[in-house]
Amino acid sequence: MIDRAWAACSVPSSSAHDDSWVDQETDGCDFGDERLAKRFRGLLCQMGNAMGRSIPFACQDWANTKAAYRFFSNERVNEEEILSGHFRSTATRAAAIDGPILILHDTTEFSYRREKPEAIGSTYRINSGRDKAGRFRMHTVCGILMHSSLAVMPDGLPLGLAAIKFWTRKKFKGTAALKKKVNLTRIPVEKKESVRWLDNLKQSTVLLHDPARCIHIGDRESDIYELFCAAQEAGTHFLVRTCVDRMAGDGNHTIADEMEDALISGRYRIDVRDNQGNPNQAVLELKYRRITVLPPIGKQKRYPPLVLTVLHATERSKPKNRKRIEWKLITDLPVRSRAEAIEKLEWYAMRWKIEMFHKILKSGCKAEEAKLRTASRLVNLVAVFCIMSWRVFFITMVNRSAPTMQAKAALTNVEIALLDHLVSDKAHLRSKTISNYITKIAMLGGYLARASDPPPGNMVMWRGLVRLTDIELGALIGARLVGN
Repeated sequence: MIDRAWAACSVPSSSAHDDSWVDQETDGCDFGDERLAKRFRGLLCQMGNAMGRSIPFACQDWANTKAAYRFFSNERVNEEEILSGHFRSTATRAAAIDGPILILHDTTEFSYRREKPEAIGSTYRINSGRDKAGRFRMHTVCGILMHSSLAVMPDGLPLGLAAIKFWTRKKFKGTAALKKKVNLTRIPVEKKESVRWLDNLKQSTVLLHDPARCIHIGDRESDIYELFCAAQEAGTHFLVRTCVDRMAGDGNHTIADEMEDALISGRYRIDVRDNQGNPNQAVLELKYRRITVLPPIGKQKRYPPLVLTVLHATERSKPKNRKRIEWKLITDLPVRSRAEAIEKLEWYAMRWKIEMFHKILKSGCKAEEAKLRTASRLVNLVAVFCIMSWRVFFITMVNRSAPTMQAKAALTNVEIALLDHLVSDKAHLRSKTISNYITKIAMLGGYLARASDPPPGNMVMWRGLVRLTDIELGALIGARLVGN
């Protein structure tokens, strides 16, 4: 299945310096102007080959740099158009595989320092310490927020983004302050920022064309009754970590009351790390029960009761040097056995991958170091970074999901030849599999490739890819100057 997913994103290249991945992720972009489409493709090539560097560094000269700034500030350019080709490729990759597709949802913030923060907006407020009089000073952070939805296979291979939403606040209003004025549970979800969860669920479900295969996964922030109903209306599925003890059954008790009476169905051993990073194991007790869940009191006229599965995975006693694991999940999917309960836990455990995707955006692409001055320009830039970050994440995970796949399915002949020349073959680096060549790329980025080392991570991969790109470009120019 992974080979088919990779084949679905492979496009033959006519040049020695292969940018076929750019062709794939830009095909289908509709800017309404062929010049903008051409500029976008060139810009993605330039920035993809200089990941983590500034726009002037990526563009190399003033003409290209000025063209890049004009592209990001163009009123006819927005994040939907930039990502439309990538969304289309995500759908193509998803259609090429069988089985469920996990759609991971999460929100992240990008913070910036500006002399005129009002041109960007705010994200949240933090305590800046005390002033001379001993009073706490509150500081409003300048930045933008992004809610993204990443489609992955059950083994963790990221197929691409399926939906994304950016926004910023002109004036930050804290939840605590709002609670003093209004009852937040009675405000329609359409008037709250929480609607982003529903919007992305609907958009990603439509994009992938097969609602029954999609399982939408979110943390406790996604524990929204309206989301459960939206999933039912769309014919799709959800698996979220719950934080609300809702009324259940006939309305005289709660979900917690029913789960208290549920029998332990089995135990599950997982590998964890303590607060010092040392490996450890945890034994979780599993409980699950099918429960009739009632909507909030203020919304019972608008939403119906739902029959859902509640799954608890809890450590019996508090361990030393780390927090006690206590997962409370809720899903519309049935759980009829210990094996099915463990499957749902493993699916939810995949949620950390979208956090890793956001880490690549911030640490690899250095999205928070951008100097653009308005929210709209920054959003367009981050949208470009999203495509680059997915590529690094995909290549890293292919190494773990399909290590025996042939390298030529992911790398060009030039790249394979350069890696063979640059990195000497060790005993475990002599085959033509993708795993061996990804290890060589990682070694260009500082990976030691010792027998006891874990597989290379995303950060070392993007450093190796950037260096390989520079070497490939130098080899190409050298060949033109002095001949083959």
